[in-house]
Formats: sequence, structure tokens, C-alpha cells
Amino acid sequence: MTHAPLEKFYKKSLNERIQNLIDTSRIDAETVEQFKTSLLLSDDTANHMIENQIGTYQLPLGLGLNFVINDQIYDVPMATEEPSVIAAASFGAKTIKASGGFTTYQDQRLMVGQVALRNVSDPHDKKERVYEARERLIELAHQAHPSIVRRGGGVKAIDVRLIDENQVQGTPDFFIVHLLVDTSEAMGANMVNTMVEAIKDELELITGGDCLMGILSNYATENTVTSTCIIPPTLLSRAEIPGEEVRDRIVEANQFAIADPYRAVTHNKGIMNGIDAVVLATGNDTRAIAAGIHAFASRSGQYRALTNWYVDDQANLVGTITVPMAIGTVGGSISIHPGAQFAHSMLNKPTASELAGIIASVGLAQNFSALRALVTEGIQKGHMSLQAKSLAMVAGAKGKEIEAITKQLKQEPLMNLAVAEKLLKAYRDQ
Repeated sequence: MTHAPLEKFYKKSLNERIQNLIDTSRIDAETVEQFKTSLLLSDDTANHMIENQIGTYQLPLGLGLNFVINDQIYDVPMATEEPSVIAAASFGAKTIKASGGFTTYQDQRLMVGQVALRNVSDPHDKKERVYEARERLIELAHQAHPSIVRRGGGVKAIDVRLIDENQVQGTPDFFIVHLLVDTSEAMGANMVNTMVEAIKDELELITGGDCLMGILSNYATENTVTSTCIIPPTLLSRAEIPGEEVRDRIVEANQFAIADPYRAVTHNKGIMNGIDAVVLATGNDTRAIAAGIHAFASRSGQYRALTNWYVDDQANLVGTITVPMAIGTVGGSISIHPGAQFAHSMLNKPTASELAGIIASVGLAQNFSALRALVTEGIQKGHMSLQAKSLAMVAGAKGKEIEAITKQLKQEPLMNLAVAEKLLKAYRDQ
């Protein structure tokens, strides 16, 4: 995309921002009010999305700016309630943009479906029999969902895993068959579930075992995406700290999160601030993504940082993140939720692989901003600035009052609701 940049976007009013999007052809030419209405989820649609629906629960939708990913410019829709998330992502992306942006890589998009069997005698022999029956099993799976085969997807491989009772005390032996499925542009949960259930009877005949269940796994280890950035130290200096020192501190802060799970949880939570916001905005499954990513962070046997920051041979800071990313661009709420449709349109209707790279890059930008703040002036400076605005609003400030009370709160020795209410009263009594 080659739209004109959105200058000082955060300083504009809501209506001015929407008009800016219209003026720069990011959204179709329409009035501000028409655009606002177009994002509303109707009661009828909401009622058909979930059971026992009684209303809609709204979250702010904003844009992460300055993202250059694989030489493409993106304004990234993000749905979140936390004040600092979009600001941090945009700041990180701006620095990384100045050094060439993000590069992403995804070599395959395969989802895993599992069939778990018990009471399989001579499991190693039965494992070979399953491999010998691959073609028949794949044929049965494809018969259950032929449309994905016509779109170029379908089962690409079959694997067998044996878990005996000695591995996990108190459990029986499990004979587990994996279908590795190319789900094309869909996340593919229903598709994979249909396929694994279609081969259960055949697997019982082959193995002589009893099938416990067939179900998709959200641990998408065959569907990972990597995003990388390279930042010269000249772009890192902050608060009178030389860029080289900031670089080295970021590397050590990342090493802290690799070594210590207590730190890793908060480190990764910051990454997920960005990832969750884009996953939600694009109509994808935040719970599935979060579960898979946190499991991936524990793949070594200890929960560790999702990112790796290091210094290359040219003394640059290099950041990389690899995460499972089982998202889609069709299906589910993507096709019916107006906010999700808007998000995909803003991103120029990316493929699932492109969207995965965008999401991973937002997570990496979020992490860079957090680490840079932590090892320089500290995280609270930016947080408290945004907290002041929240306090002003909770105190009852409206319109121009919000900016005035926020500014006054920043100058107070104590920042709390009582102080905000006192300042608001004084402001109104003037």
C-alpha cells in the first residue's frame, strides 16, 4: 500500500482521524457518521454468533502505524482496552521502519488433527500398519471434506506418536495419530475435526484399539511464522544513554526473560498485548492463538521468552520472534463481523500467511518498545501518562476537560482518583 502517511494521527479528534482515513483513500469515500455506523455489530448478527446473547460488549479499535513488513506499508487495526498498547506498537514500528522494517517468513501452514486410541497391542507394529494405510486414511479424510482438496489443500502427511504410561504417571498408554492438514485460507478447526472423525473407525480396524476422541490441536507447531528486524545502534540512544549501551541492555533484558520464567511471563504478556489486539480485530480466535503460543514458549521444558534479541557482526541489534499462528482470512466471524471485515480491508485483504506475518511483527514491535523503555527511563513514565487520562475520564471529565485534567494530573505529586476529582471540580468552578 502506498497511502500518504497519517501525520500526528494520535493528536487528532476521533472525527478528524476518520476524515483523515477517508481523505487518504484508506477507506471508501463516505461521511464520518456513515463510517461509524458501518462498524456497529447489529443485534441480529450478534444473536446468531453466540448463545443467550443479551447485548454487545465494545472495545476500542485503533490503528498501529508505521509498520513496514516485507517492503509493504500497513496501518494495522488493533482492538484492545489497554491504553499503552497501540502507542507502544506504533513507536516500535517507527524505529524499525527507519532501519528497513520487518521481514517475515512462513514455510508452511499445516494444522494438526489428533485421533487418540487406547488398548493398542504391539503399538510399534501398529504404527507401521498405519503408515502403510496412509493413502486409504487420506482418501477417507478427503471424502469427508472434498471442498478443501479442490482449493489445493487437504491432508499433506500422517504421523503417529506413542505416549506410554511411564511418561506421565497415572495415565494409560495412548496411540495418537496426527493428520497434518493444509487448511488454505481458513483457520480450519471445523474442517480438521470433520476429517479426524471420519478416520476413527478405520483406525480402530487397523490398530485393534479403542478410539477415545478425534479433535483439532491448537498447538500449531507446523504452522509457525517468524518475524525479524535489524536496528543499528544509532537509532537506539535514549535519555542520554548511548545507543550501544541501550542495545546491550535490551539483549541482556531478553536473556533475563529466557532464563527466568517469572520474567518470561510478563515479557510474553507484553508481546501478546499486540498479538491479541490484531487477532481480535481480524475476527480470529484469540484463545486458540494464546494457548498455542504459550505452549510454544514452554517447548524446552521451561517457560521462556518468545523473542530473541542479539548483536550481529555489524554491531546491529537483531530481534526475532517465532510463534505458532493458526489464523485465517475466511470463515467464522471474519465473514460476518463488520469490524473484522473492516480490519481485513485496511490490511488490503492479506492472505493468511501475510496476516500471520503482520501479527508476529506487531508482537515484535511491542516487545522492542517495552524492553527499550524498561532498560532506559523505566516502563512507568509512559504508562502513567496514559493512566492520567484514564483517571480524568473516571473522575467524570468530558471533551476538552479530559486534556486539561490529564495535563494537571501529570504535574501532581500523587496521581489518583481523589486528586483527579478535586482538579475537575476546581476546573469547572473557574
